[in-house]
Order: sequence, then structure tokens, then C-alpha cells
Amino acid sequence: MTPDVATATVAPSRVARALYPLTRLSLAQQLVLLAMLPAIVATLGAIAVLTRQHLASVNDLMRANGQTVALQVAALAQAPLAHMDRRALLRTAQSGSGQPHVQRVQIWSDDGEIVADARSAEAGRAEGLQVVAPVVSDEGRPNGKVMVEISLEAVQQAKNSVWFNVFVVLGASLIGVGLAGWWAARRISAPIRELGEAVDRLGAGKDASVKVAGTTEVRRLQHGFNQAARALVESQRLLQSRIGQATAELASKNAQLEVASQAKTRLLAAASHDLRQPLHALTLFSDGLANGETDPVKLQRIGHIRECVDSLDRLFSELLNLSQLDAGVLQPQWIDFPLDRLFDEISRNFRAVAEQQNLRLVVRKTDLWVRSDYVMLSRILNNLVSNSLRHTHEGGLLIGARRRGKGVRIDVWDTGIGIAHQHQERVFEEFYQIDPQRSRGARGMGLGLATVQRLASLLNTRVELSSVPRKGTVVRVMVRGAAAAAEATSAPAFGAGDEVDEASLIGVRVLVIDDERTILEGLQVVLSNWGAEVFAAQSREEALALADHWDRPPDVVVSDLLLREGDNGLDVLAALERHPRGIGAGTARLLVTGETKPDRLREVASAGVAVLYKPVSPRVLRQAIAAQLATLADRQPTAGL
Repeated sequence: MTPDVATATVAPSRVARALYPLTRLSLAQQLVLLAMLPAIVATLGAIAVLTRQHLASVNDLMRANGQTVALQVAALAQAPLAHMDRRALLRTAQSGSGQPHVQRVQIWSDDGEIVADARSAEAGRAEGLQVVAPVVSDEGRPNGKVMVEISLEAVQQAKNSVWFNVFVVLGASLIGVGLAGWWAARRISAPIRELGEAVDRLGAGKDASVKVAGTTEVRRLQHGFNQAARALVESQRLLQSRIGQATAELASKNAQLEVASQAKTRLLAAASHDLRQPLHALTLFSDGLANGETDPVKLQRIGHIRECVDSLDRLFSELLNLSQLDAGVLQPQWIDFPLDRLFDEISRNFRAVAEQQNLRLVVRKTDLWVRSDYVMLSRILNNLVSNSLRHTHEGGLLIGARRRGKGVRIDVWDTGIGIAHQHQERVFEEFYQIDPQRSRGARGMGLGLATVQRLASLLNTRVELSSVPRKGTVVRVMVRGAAAAAEATSAPAFGAGDEVDEASLIGVRVLVIDDERTILEGLQVVLSNWGAEVFAAQSREEALALADHWDRPPDVVVSDLLLREGDNGLDVLAALERHPRGIGAGTARLLVTGETKPDRLREVASAGVAVLYKPVSPRVLRQAIAAQLATLADRQPTAGL
């Protein structure tokens, strides 16, 4: 671009910016302004010229007055100056200072000495104009000088008077021109203003016709507007009628969808609870069948049963995780811990699964520490690794971490089937699955990544996914970094993937409360196999009846949350506490439930009692009972002090 073209391009934009404020004025205001601008310019120009001439005349007059006074004083000071009569010279100077507008009079000798100096009472009030006249002797030779300082206050007063007159004249001119311009502008803009008001009425759905009057051009415009307004009103009425019908249909469909959504939620919660009951019993019976069995064929069949149970358990766990998030019962417990501890847990949990699928699982060692909720971050990474294993047929997985500023980025790489670009945003939606037939192992419900996203939101972090079809996927999780410290924080409580030695329950008295007979029988079989003494009850009445006759309270109470006829395990535990021979501080309490309703989950979370969610594997149940007994054992010495 040449300089000329650049200047031509920039100049219009500058002009447009300069004129932008004018475009916000009404038409009448613009017309009045257009009329007033020439009048203002002409008036100011004429006033400037006349004012300059008047002030110049006043200034010349003051200078001439000062010159006259100086000549008079010089004539009077001729003789006293020749004889250096200072008193006479002072009187002469004082007589000069008494003249109008004179501020000061000085008489100088021929060698520049001030021989007389007189000031008036007004000296120093205003700026002065100095005039000098020579003192000439009788022989015509210069004998000294007289300096007269004239006050310019009169000039300043003249200026003030001129400016007052300027404002008066200018104001009168502007008022006259403004009134004339306003009258003309109203005559021109009135029809346009009426059309604008009619357009507003038309937009509000009111009658927008205007009266046809004025010049030929205006009448033609008004007539065309009236025709267009009538056609537009008719179209608007038709459109409003159709919008009303569409709104009614949409409201009806939304109501139907809301009813269907609520029904689906209730059905899902009820089905989840009802299905967890027999699944929980099946879990217990499968463990009872395996106990003491040596026949390889039967053990193989029991193993198949356990695989099916585990598959169902994973499906229900996905539902439970999402329900817990919806209920808001999960809150982050922030701690600082070494990331390598979590990586070791993931390696233990999934290395055997990867080897069974002929895949490599590489978990890189790291010395980084993070600040997060250990359990939530563990569930995020476990879901990501489990999802990658299901969709990887060859190659393997790589898990590593790198520092990024003040945070830490955890990467989960796989060489799986990949995700097409159009699916990468939707895979984090609930129940969304791309192609379940291409995954390996048990089929999920499409809730794993949705749970990951919800947990990441609770941790105030983000999950990023990038993938190339048929090459693999990488998921990145950003977490807060932390300074390395001595490992004083204990590991989280027991879980399904922890390696905990199976504690002996020989001699432990366990009260089991559940309204499902099959679950009671399963629990009796499992707990008896572990050496425990088991009491079983299906209701509150049966539990209280047992309390009437036992010689000492049980060591542990394992109760279902929901019992028959609207009763629940929390109320039964409270009733046992009130019983004279009931449970006390030395009895551990454990709730087992298959509930997924958010309100029930909140109730369980606020109860302060340890909770297991059905289906519960015998191993997890045994670990939970052992943990509760160990907690009570730790508290007893403190209670006895």
C-alpha cells in the first residue's frame, strides 16, 4: 500500500469517528445546529475584529495620556533638576502621580540616578504601562529623564465590558437563530417523527396508521407506510397464532419429557435397588460355594459365576457413582500425597488384567507430589485405565506425569481403537457409547467417562482428550502440584482394590438385619465360614426379640438400609441403642444398601455410620468388619482413661 492510499484510507475513518456524536442527535437538533453554526462563526468573527480595534484604541489613548503627563512633569522638573533641588523634584513627581491613571512617577538625573520617586495610592493594583520623557535644559541639552507608569486597569475594564457585550450579543443572536431554526426544523421533522412513532406502535402490535398530510413527497411516504403497516399487522397476527400453537405443543411435549424423565429416574432407582438384592445374595452364595470346594470343574463353574457377578457389579457401581455425584454427598478431602503411591495402586489393580489381555501396562515412576482428594483422583484414573483396557486390542497403556507450571499433568496413553473427532466431545455424556461391539470384555453403560468429568469438576480441574482413530487415545488430567514432604498422611480407607490381610472373625458376634431371606442365608453362610457367631433378623421386631435373650450384645451389627413396611436400618440401630440390653459404644455398626436415589444417599452420608453399597463382595465385607472392629479397639483405651 502506498502512502497516498494509506492516507486516503485512514482519513475517512477519522472523519467518521469525528462525526459519530452528531449521528446520535435527532433530525431537528441537527437542523438547528446547522442553522446556528454559521451564525456563531459570523458573530464571533465580527466581534473579534471590533473588539481588537476597540482595545487597541483604548491602549493608544492610555499611552498618549501617559506621554502628556510625562512631558508636563519634565517641564516642571527642568529648573529643580538643574539645581538638584530634591524637595522640589519630589513635589513635582507627587503632583504628576496625582493625575488620573498614574501609578508612579520617577525623575532620573543625567547619570541615571533616581532623584525623586512618587507613587499613587493605586500603585501595584494592576499592570502598568511605562512612558519616558527627557528633561531638556534651557540650552537644549538633555538634563535627565521622567518615567511615568500608567495603570492599565481601564484597559482591563474595557476588556471586561467588551466581553460582557460579546456574550450578550452572541446569546441574543443564538437565541434568535435557534428559535428560527427550531421552528423550521419542527416543520421538517414533524412528519418524520410521526412516522417513527407509528413504527414503534407497529412493533408493539398497535394501530400504526398515520394521517396523510403535508407536501407531496411526505404524503406519498405516509400513504406507502399505511399500506405496509396493514400488511405487516396481518402477518403478525398470523405469526402470533402459529407461535401460540407451537408454544402449546412444545409445553405439552416438555411436560411429557419431564414426566418420562422422572419415571425413568424412579424406575432406574427402583430397578437398581431391587436387582442389587439378589445380586448381593448371589455374591455371598458364590463365595459360600467356593469355600472348601476342591473339585476343579465346580471351581471353574463358580469362577464363571463370579465373573458374571463382577460384571454386574461394575454396571451397578457406575450407576451408584453417578447417583452419589447427583446427591452431592461427595466432597473433596484435600491432602498432599506422592503421586507415585497412586500409580503403584493402579499398577496393582490393572497389571494382571492387562497381562490377561496380552497388553503391556507401563506406569512410570515419579517423584511429584500433588494436592487433591486421593479417592476421587484414584477413581478418575481407575475409570480412565479401565476404559482404555476395554478398547485396546493390541499394544498397551502408558501412564505418566509431568510438571506444568505450578500444576501436574497426568497422561493416560493407549494404542486402542481411537475415537473419531465427531464423538470426542460426546464421550463424556451420560450413557453415550460409540460402538459397544468393538470394546473388549464386559459391556459398560457409558457412565465411566461421565463420572470422570463430574469428579474432575468437583476437584476444580479439567480433563482433555485427543485421539486418532485406529492409532490410540490420550487423556490428560491437570491437578495441583504440592511440595514434597515426609509421608505423614495415612493412606485412604479400605477399598475393593486394596491388599489387606484377611482378619480372623473367630468368636466375633455379628447381628445381621435384612428383609430378604436369601441375603440373610448368604450372610450366615459366609460369616459362619469365617468363624463368626451369627444372629439373623428380618425386621426391627426380630432384632429386639433377639436382644431380649442374648447374654451380651453383638460385636458388629450389619443392617440393610431399607427394610419392610417403610422401616430402615438407621431407625433399627437407634432402637437397639435404646434397648436395655441392646448395643452400646462397644458395638460396631455397618450399613449395607442398594439405594441410588439422591435423597437416600444424602441421608446415609449424614448418618455417620460406615456404609457399603450392594452388591458387596465377601472380601470387602470382611475387610469392612475388620476395619470397624480395629477402630473400636483403638478407641477403647482412650474411653477408659
